[in-house]
Amino acid sequence: WSRELEEQVPPGFAAEEAAAWLSAARAARVASLERGGCGRSSNRLARLSDGSRACVRYGINPEQIQGEALSYHLAGVLGMQERLPPMALALVEARGRQWEPVREELRGSHWAEGAVVSLTRWVDNLTAVVAPAPWGAEAGAGRRLQPLSAGELVGLSPSQLVELVQWSDLILFDYLTANFDRLVSNLFSLQWDPRVMRRATSNLLRAPDGGLVFMDNEAGLVHGYRLLAMWDPYNEPLLRSVCVFREGTARRVAELHRRRSAAAELRRRYRAREPLWARLGFLSERQAELLQARVDFVHRHIAHCRAQ
Repeated sequence: WSRELEEQVPPGFAAEEAAAWLSAARAARVASLERGGCGRSSNRLARLSDGSRACVRYGINPEQIQGEALSYHLAGVLGMQERLPPMALALVEARGRQWEPVREELRGSHWAEGAVVSLTRWVDNLTAVVAPAPWGAEAGAGRRLQPLSAGELVGLSPSQLVELVQWSDLILFDYLTANFDRLVSNLFSLQWDPRVMRRATSNLLRAPDGGLVFMDNEAGLVHGYRLLAMWDPYNEPLLRSVCVFREGTARRVAELHRRRSAAAELRRRYRAREPLWARLGFLSERQAELLQARVDFVHRHIAHCRAQ
């Protein structure tokens, strides 16, 4: 993408803003817990003592919370963390200072004492996002996904191009994390529902300024890596359908490929920025190898695109 076009992309969650919210959220008490608005029934919308709100996600199993946390920090390694709402881990302790005001609500939540949950900043006024062409049109017609052509790009408005810049990051990010719970799940559902691509994309929302918000990434890196055989037949063609990338994203992928450092850099960032990282642990050796292999695959794909 051109530098001029990249400069028009909405800024998202600035690093300073995210750091301030995370610091405040970790120090704040949970004033109330409400049902609804945050996904599955086991999750809660928390009102914090500092006046902010957060989605508290309680995973069906710990690997979902681990996937959420690691995906958030991998986005930081890739230079696209501004697209994800600020996220921190928290330890459920009914008698602890943070949770004491909602001790009764915790009893009704059936959360296990000592469980690790994620706190994600609540964002107002988000709206649904439908996949743009070529994914919506071509997939909906049953045709194989093809890379964006120069002819298609010429006919698009500036706002459509700005959105595509963000989509190119999203599709690369979801390939690296093997996240099947976004556009890939819609592509999978085409076999039963030919109109699914005309509906909202799962776990993707748009802010009032046009910025895309990558929500709920708990399927990434851990859960997704266990199910590669099922989902990569959709994830790989989706990545290949994009041949134009942000310069900074391509450069970061190239560095991770050259240094073979994807897992090491993710571990370093995760341990430095998440005080509760040890409660969930890190990727297994096999998962770390898979992450590097997927970085290498993306690097080869970008090199192929450049050669065209």
